[in-house]
This record gives sequence, C-alpha cells and structure tokens, in this order.
Amino acid sequence: MSLQQPLFIGIDGGGTKCKVRIENSQRQVIGEGQSGPANPVRSVEVTIDSIVSATYVALQQAQLPETAIRSLVAGIGLAGVNLPKYNDIMQRWQHPFQKMYLTTDLHIACLGAHNGEDGAVIIAGTGSSGVAVNAQQCVEIGGHGLTVGDKGSGAWLGAQAITQCLEVLDGIADDSILVPQVLQHFSANNGHTLVEAIIGATPAVYARLAPLIIKNANENEPLALSIVQQGAEYLSRMAKRLLQENPQRLSLIGGLAEPMRPWLDADVQQFINSPILAPECGAILYARQQFQSRETQS
Repeated sequence: MSLQQPLFIGIDGGGTKCKVRIENSQRQVIGEGQSGPANPVRSVEVTIDSIVSATYVALQQAQLPETAIRSLVAGIGLAGVNLPKYNDIMQRWQHPFQKMYLTTDLHIACLGAHNGEDGAVIIAGTGSSGVAVNAQQCVEIGGHGLTVGDKGSGAWLGAQAITQCLEVLDGIADDSILVPQVLQHFSANNGHTLVEAIIGATPAVYARLAPLIIKNANENEPLALSIVQQGAEYLSRMAKRLLQENPQRLSLIGGLAEPMRPWLDADVQQFINSPILAPECGAILYARQQFQSRETQS
C-alpha cells in the first residue's frame, strides 16, 4: 500500500465503546470493528488498547494482516481531548498508524451527522455535550464529566437514580418501585451493599441503568419521571443555545438520542434532523480532509 492509494480509518472513542471503520481510497468500506471504552480522562492505557484492539478487528474483517495498521491514515475523535492536558497526552502517543489526526468526539460526530457540512449536534450517550459549527466558527458546550456535568446523559441518569434510591432506603424520601429494581441491577440488598457495588464505578457502569430509568419514566413512575424530565430539560437548554449559532442542521446522536428525544421541548424537537452518517464516518471525513490538505501543501 502506498501514499497514492491509502487506506483511511475512522475511530470514534467514547466512554462506553470504541468504533472503527476502514475505507479504501474509493470510499468503500472494507472493515469495521468495536472494542471497549476510549476516554483518556478515565484511562489513557485503556483508550490506546481499545483503539488498537478495534483496529485489529477491522483489519481482520478486511482480510488484512495486523501489520497493515502501519498503512492506515487515521482520523480519531475521542471524548476527553477537549481538555488540553489529555489532548497533549494523546498527541504524543507513539501511534502505529501511517498518519494520525486527532480531534474531539464532538467534532467527528458533527462532521458525520451533516456529511461534512456545517451544523450542530448534541451527544446524549454515556456523557452529554454539544457543538455548533458555522462558517468555521465552533462553539462547544457541556462535556464536563459526570462529577460536575453530563446532565441528561446515561451516566447522569444512573447516578441520579442511585442517589435518590439511597435517600428512599435511608427513609428520607418517598418510596419508589425503582428502588428494588436498582438493587437487583447491582445484586445488592440494602443501601450499604449498593454503595459497595458502585465504589470506584466508571460512568459506563452508571449508564447501564439508563434503559431501566427511561422505561419507568415512560410508565409514569414518579421518581424516574422526575429524573428523566430534569435531564431532558438540560438537553433542551443545550439545543437552544446551539440554535443561537444558526446551524444549518441539528442532530441528536448517541445511545440515548432516541429514548430522550420525546422528552425534549416541543420547539426543540421540530429542529432535530436524523444524522446522515455515523461519527466514525465523520472521523474518516476528517482524516481525508487533513491528509489531502497536508499532501497539497507538501
């Protein structure tokens, strides 16, 4: 393989999984792969391992040897690299690719959702964040992590449910049918064993509770309903902020995109368009743009 006929790989790394897609120079998909979480804020080592593991899966599907990784031009979008410290760490990675172009998961999500054109996206997955790109101006909001942000995300929904279930178990909040369901989810039988089960838990662990919470909210269970409404109110405010930038399109993406969409404000829902391409496709678009730009300059 040569620089005249490169293979491009798009890598989308988030708090729960890493997805990759390999295309040839004719934009044909030849391999895809998936592995574990790839957020360097949580673990740089795990992030690198997930990227490489998912790439090997895609190479195997493409019937290429693992050594072909050295021929790949990689566009990589990661959660967490909006923070300068972690951007610097990943930029210094002695990566195995022919070329590596690093950006945020938000950026590649936006490129994919609007097929390389300007627009805005909100990610509602393990975490939550948003971006609007208009005439080369970029506005990013959210993405601050579960400790101080990520409202409306899967991790936030899960953490809120656990917090409020513990209050019920302590006898300082009204009872809820959500409590025994949360206890069962963690194989716990009281507040103490529930706390033991989540000590040191990653956001992905909390996010696994999200489907249970949304299911209860859809059945009008008061505690779940309150949590989901709070999360949706935040996502709606985020959308309205991004719409102030007059994006051509707005998309809602991520694992909670469809479950949370009906809960958003009606005036927000009318602006939401389905994403055209997946984030890993946006990562390939980014790789192609960067590669071609640098080849033209050289």
